[in-house]
Amino acid sequence: SSLATGTIITMTSHHWLMAWIGLEMNTLAIIPIISTMHNPRSTEAATKYFLTQAAASAMILFSSMINAWQTGTWNITDLSYSPAHILLTMALAMKLGLAPMHFWLPEVLQGSTLTTALIITTWQKLAPMALIYMTLNNLSTTALITLGLLSSIVGGWGGLNQTQTRKIMAFSSIAHLGWMFTITSIMPNIMILNLMIYMIMTTAMFCSLILSKSKTIQDTTEAWTLSPMLTVVMMTLLLSLGGLPPLTGFMPKWLILEELVTQNLTSTAIIMAMSALLSLFFYLRLTYTTTLTLSPNTAQTKFKWRFKPNHMTLLMGASSTMTIFLLPMTPLILL
Repeated sequence: SSLATGTIITMTSHHWLMAWIGLEMNTLAIIPIISTMHNPRSTEAATKYFLTQAAASAMILFSSMINAWQTGTWNITDLSYSPAHILLTMALAMKLGLAPMHFWLPEVLQGSTLTTALIITTWQKLAPMALIYMTLNNLSTTALITLGLLSSIVGGWGGLNQTQTRKIMAFSSIAHLGWMFTITSIMPNIMILNLMIYMIMTTAMFCSLILSKSKTIQDTTEAWTLSPMLTVVMMTLLLSLGGLPPLTGFMPKWLILEELVTQNLTSTAIIMAMSALLSLFFYLRLTYTTTLTLSPNTAQTKFKWRFKPNHMTLLMGASSTMTIFLLPMTPLILL
């Protein structure tokens, strides 16, 4: 409840201090959630998360104070002093885990449970993205596009040699946020659409990993023995995350590339498209292990065609349906 309250306070505030209080509540509420496992790894993850988020919050407060000294106002939308908005962009990038301030994200996700990793990669992105949306008119377009480009490349490159599904999802998160940042200053409504679709896709993917208890790539090879249906759904979810055309994940990439080319940012669009290929490679590798390989098993296990309905299966059902079938809705969304 504190997590939800913190995000809502940040999203509804007009005063910098209130926004900062919301972010601090968010950080402090997630710490016990990360460290629920009571092992050294989760404690380390919680400490890393706390230190980076506290440093980023301090930078946000510092940038708003500099701006208040210069302009005489604490209003979020009135961020007109140049050093203040550059500092704010860097602080929010650090909070979100964008490159080059991304090092904490894979480590923290690896130290926490799959459910906690789901919260960090979805809900925790809302408050900083809301601040970016509110201060958009005053932020530097060059800084946003540079951060976006760097993140999409690092997100693709970093995930290539990972064997842990949580780390792969962390680099996937970095790459997706890179796409969002690149389009933010050009068309904010596409950024919000991208954020929504990213959250739906990530939720669906984490739910399927939780149901199949897949913590490493090797674990995904055993998903078939649990439920063949789940395996097929996981394959389509991974392809959708990679952004392949008949699936929903293609929609934000298509719209962003189209808009970048319209704005004569062709070289940026080319680099973004190339970085998407890096991400696609590790998604395809996961798809391959999930659907086309079987781990050596002697036990004749029974297939679970149906899971007992609980909140996780319902959440996965809704989110995976949207992840797979939402692309034909694109014209309606754009209207």
